[in-house]
Amino acid sequence: MNIIFLIIIGAVAGYLATRIMRVEAGLLPTIGIGIAGALIGGLVLQLALAVLGILAGLIGAVLGALLLIWIYRTYWVGRR
Repeated sequence: MNIIFLIIIGAVAGYLATRIMRVEAGLLPTIGIGIAGALIGGLVLQLALAVLGILAGLIGAVLGALLLIWIYRTYWVGRR
């Protein structure tokens, strides 16, 4: 990510966060808060998506296995 873009997004995020939490801070601390918050939020989001991805994969695998068992029982075992 471009450093200028990161500073701009950090400034906006820090500004919004300091206003929501009613914190009086100067420009540099606001940008620092925003950048640090973006890093922490990004890591938490990546972790959450990784865990959800693993769970989604497990659910998909179980559903696929159930479908195969159903097809097997319906079309091969039922014909014998």
